[in-house]
Amino acid sequence: MTIFQLKQLASHSVYAARDAIGWHYDRAELIADGIVHVVGVCLGLIAATVLVVLTVVYATPLDIVVVSVYVAGLLAMLVLSATYNLWPVSRAKWVLRRFDHSAIYVLIAATYTPFIMEMKESIFAIALLTGVWCIAIVGIVLKLGWPGRFDRVSVGLYLAMGWSGVMLYHTGVSTLPRTALWFVLVGGALYSFGVIFHAWRRLRFQNVIWHSFVLLGAACHYTAVLDLVLT
Repeated sequence: MTIFQLKQLASHSVYAARDAIGWHYDRAELIADGIVHVVGVCLGLIAATVLVVLTVVYATPLDIVVVSVYVAGLLAMLVLSATYNLWPVSRAKWVLRRFDHSAIYVLIAATYTPFIMEMKESIFAIALLTGVWCIAIVGIVLKLGWPGRFDRVSVGLYLAMGWSGVMLYHTGVSTLPRTALWFVLVGGALYSFGVIFHAWRRLRFQNVIWHSFVLLGAACHYTAVLDLVLT
């Protein structure tokens, strides 16, 4: 291969190399992770359908819109995560990585939406919801425009966004159904604890464990939203 060909290859690979992270999972890990993602997408589609139908039957038109926002965020996260993680290593994979990470911002903001809309009398709650969506938009712009440059910052931002709702406890969160509130807290704890395995790169099956915690956390938050609809 000539020097010219090497330079040409490098120029074509910048797009991928800039975003690239280590992807050294063995066959067993990839199969296990694939199973987790397929199960997650299938259960997510079923759960989303059930939630929308129950909302149409038991809730108001506004609730239908709010729940639809949550469902869209949940499915976006599940589908994009599955697509990115199961895609073969290539330039396209690192493009998908941008959207996968962006979907996390969408999910966090979308999950906040039904709970804060339940607290209509709290101006601070609406302000927080607006702030969470604004941060999500900024995070998405950073992920899409400058991929791979703020990964550690993003993890901290995910956690900060996720737990910012604690500020609302005395101004409305405590009025939410107790069952829903507990599921929200447990879901947040599962997401947060799972970050340990997300960062533990040397642990075999760490990606599978991390994604399992994500599914469990998402299941808890789904149950909380379902409780809101049925209460």
